[in-house]
Amino acid sequence: MADATQETLTVAELKAKLDRGDPLLLLDVRRPEDVARWRIEAKHPVDFLNISYADMAPEGDPTDPAQIPHEIAQVKRYLEDHPELVQKLPREKPIVVVCAKGVTSAHAAQALRELGFAAVHVEGGMAAWGRFYETKSVVESPELSIYQVVRPARGCLSYVIASRGQAAVIDPLRHADEYLRLAEQRGVTVDLVLDTHAHADHVSGGVALAQRLGVPYHLHPYDGIHPIDLLPATIEFAYLKDGQVFSVGDARVQTIHIPGHTLGNVAFWVNERYLLTGDSIFIDSIARPDLGGRGEAWAPLHYRSLKRLLELPDETVVLPGHYSHPRESGEQGLFAAPLGELKRTNEGLGMVEKGEREFVEYILKSLPEFPPQYVDIKRVNAGLLAPEEGQTEELELGRNVCALAPAYQAT
Repeated sequence: MADATQETLTVAELKAKLDRGDPLLLLDVRRPEDVARWRIEAKHPVDFLNISYADMAPEGDPTDPAQIPHEIAQVKRYLEDHPELVQKLPREKPIVVVCAKGVTSAHAAQALRELGFAAVHVEGGMAAWGRFYETKSVVESPELSIYQVVRPARGCLSYVIASRGQAAVIDPLRHADEYLRLAEQRGVTVDLVLDTHAHADHVSGGVALAQRLGVPYHLHPYDGIHPIDLLPATIEFAYLKDGQVFSVGDARVQTIHIPGHTLGNVAFWVNERYLLTGDSIFIDSIARPDLGGRGEAWAPLHYRSLKRLLELPDETVVLPGHYSHPRESGEQGLFAAPLGELKRTNEGLGMVEKGEREFVEYILKSLPEFPPQYVDIKRVNAGLLAPEEGQTEELELGRNVCALAPAYQAT
C-alpha cells in the first residue's frame, strides 16, 4: 500500500518505482486519443487504466482554485455511478494518477482518496515526464568515461564522453542544462558538440549547447540540407567527414560515415571499443531510411552502411541513439549490447546477412507510419523554423518512431 499521507509523486520517484517493478496501477486521466499518441511505458509490466477526466468532470474549471471542491465531487459522483470502473481500481496497491500537466490528476487522486483508495498524482503530469532525464554510467575512469543521458519520454539517448577533464557531448537533446549540470558534477569541460545526424524525432540541443559554451558544433554536410524542402540549413556548423578523428583527453573518437537513415548519418567509434551508432543500429531493431522522403533510394545505402558496421569486432559495445521500449535496457538500466550479440538477436541485422535485395524488401515492408511533424522538426534542426517553446513541445509529443515497425510490436 502507498503511504496514506503521500499525495504526490515526482516523475523521478515514479521512474524509480517503474524500474523496480513496484506494484501499482497507472491511471491516465487524459483523453483516449492523447493516451493513444503518447503514454508512460515501463520496463516491467505495469497495470494501466485510462478514464478520461473530461468524462468524470465535464463541468467547471479545473484550474480555478475555487472550483476544486466541485471538481472532486464530480469525480466521486461519476465513479459512484460507474461501479464497473470502480471494480477495476485496486485497493491492495497504490493508484498513480497522471494527466497532461498535473492539475486534473490532483483532483482525481483526491476524489479516489476520499473513496478509500491509496492514490497519488504525478507532479507536473506528462509535461514533467517529457522534460525528465536520467544519466547512466557506461564506463567511468580518468582515462575514459562515457555517460548515457536518457530521456525516457522520447526514448532518446545521448552521450557525454569524458577523459582527463575534457568532454564531448554527442546527440544532445534540447534541454541543454542537463549536459551543463552533468559536466559540472563530473568536473569536466565540454570542448566539442557532435550530432550523428540531422534528427527528425526530436529537436536537437546541439547548436544551442555549442553556442552557450562557445565551442564548435559538428554535423555531416550532407545533413546540412533539408531533405524534403531541399533548402540549405541556416545554422552554423563545422563539417564532419568519414575517418575524421577527435581527441577528447586521452580518448580517441573516430567518425564513420554511414548514410541510410539520413545521407549524413555517422557513427562514432570510441577507442575502437564503444560504437555510438546514432540512428543506425538499435538494440532490438535498426533505423528506418524513409524520414527524408526517399526510402527506396536510401534503403540500399542503409544496407551497405550496416554491412560496414558489422565488420567491426564482435566485442564492440553498441550504444544506440534511441530505444523503442524500456525493456531493451539491461539490468543496470543501460541501453547497450555487444555487436556480436546483436548479430544473433537483432532481426534487422539478420536481414543484412541475406543480401541487399532481401534486405531492401524487408525494410520497405516494415516501415511504420510517417509522422508528419517530423518534417517540421527537421526544419527546426536546420534553422529553417523557429517555433515557440509550447509549439516545440507539441512537435515532440508522441513516441519516437525512428526504428522499423517490428520494434513497436507487443508494447
